[in-house]
Amino acid sequence: MCYETRFLTTAPMFIQIQETPNPNTLKFLPESAVLRPNFTASFFNIEECTNAPLAKYLLQIKGTKSVFLASEFISVTKENELSWDSLKTLIMAAIMDHYMAGYPVVLESFYTPQENTKHEVSDAIVNQIREIIDNKVRPAVAEDGGDIMFHKFENGIIYLEMYGACSGCPSSAVTLKSGIEKMLKHYVPEVLGVESI
Repeated sequence: MCYETRFLTTAPMFIQIQETPNPNTLKFLPESAVLRPNFTASFFNIEECTNAPLAKYLLQIKGTKSVFLASEFISVTKENELSWDSLKTLIMAAIMDHYMAGYPVVLESFYTPQENTKHEVSDAIVNQIREIIDNKVRPAVAEDGGDIMFHKFENGIIYLEMYGACSGCPSSAVTLKSGIEKMLKHYVPEVLGVESI
């Protein structure tokens, strides 16, 4: 694989590691930005990583199940049967090597508009729902190493998709129903429920 080198540094890099509510996911916080603000992406196999060299590098580590990239962190989910003991060190070393070599986290093509940005709806209720999710829900979910995206509002039901540490987390269903659904029903009376897709 050929990478475009933009800078080269020999100084060690500090990477903070945080546990998440999902025992199979750790949140890695490098001292440098990961993605531009308001961008996120999930990767489950190497074939999906055409414009994400760091995700591809991490998915090549045996035992890595998925990689989630956000503006300030990287969440890595491992296979259930493996322990974090050695895998955590390998992942941290891979992140550090990638940054120190000057390789991009994602290629510039990653930032081109994707298909889901074409489905903008100007409906006032949907805009209100999106605003609550973006300003109240997503920051809280990001603290746990994940993200949540609005898909649609149909017949009073909001359909959301969870990414990163939240995807497959044992407590995500409780968070969705007792936290997110309750908040959205409070602020938007038209909301009857929230479902994960």
